Amino acid sequence: MSSSSMRHVLSIAGSDTSGGAGIQADLKTMSACGVFGMSVITALTAQNTKGVQALRQVDADFVGAQIDAVFSDIRVDAVKIGMLGTLAVMKVIGERLRWYRPKWIVVDPVLQAKNGYPLMEDTAKDIFLSEIVPLADLITPNLPETAALAGFVPKTMAELESAGKKILSLGAKAVLIKGGHRKTDADDVLVTNLGVHVFKGERLTSQHTHGTGCSLSSAITAYLARGLTILEAIERAKNYVRVGIEHGLNIGHGIGPIHHFYNLYHGEVPQL
Repeated sequence: MSSSSMRHVLSIAGSDTSGGAGIQADLKTMSACGVFGMSVITALTAQNTKGVQALRQVDADFVGAQIDAVFSDIRVDAVKIGMLGTLAVMKVIGERLRWYRPKWIVVDPVLQAKNGYPLMEDTAKDIFLSEIVPLADLITPNLPETAALAGFVPKTMAELESAGKKILSLGAKAVLIKGGHRKTDADDVLVTNLGVHVFKGERLTSQHTHGTGCSLSSAITAYLARGLTILEAIERAKNYVRVGIEHGLNIGHGIGPIHHFYNLYHGEVPQL
């Protein structure tokens, strides 16, 4: 792929010192999926495979300056939004993206870390719903995040559809409810105004799953930027993350990261 035809994708998210999630996982995923990744850092975490130990928020004005620096110079084909944290940061991001109007916006609603460490201010949820969710061409909550956004815990397929429709009513154009927390299967459920589509997923036994949510949403964003439909982009992204989980890296003393570059290291470069 020549530099002139390469797509450019911006991640707006937090930093993970261990390199397995957040901005670091986003940029690795974007590279593996054939796009040029850029970043706006919203927060800094002291984090390893055992979880988040400390968090520092980035000043909202500086977040805005980062966004302006990218958009004023480089074409942005799609944006992935991850960890945001504060009310002020959400307001700035909402204002800037409504001004720049990128073609695709994928929102991964990061509310807390795997070890339960809160990554969004309690007072910021209403602003997230009013400023960020309506920007989403696709929002990708896991089950706990779906419950927080929809206001109830969905258990049956009918309830998943109902939860997805509730989130659609908040302004998102499509909702992918991830099945990683389900006990019976790992199916993901896409809800749009056109109906429901289920992406079958097998439950894998690997414990090294750090960064799966960040990586899935980033892969979807990359494939959307490359011209795939939402259904095609999700399917490709799920396959990418599945391989990463199957070959997860035994790094550190906790939950290791997925292997973002397994296919590339083994000469299996995915083609569109």
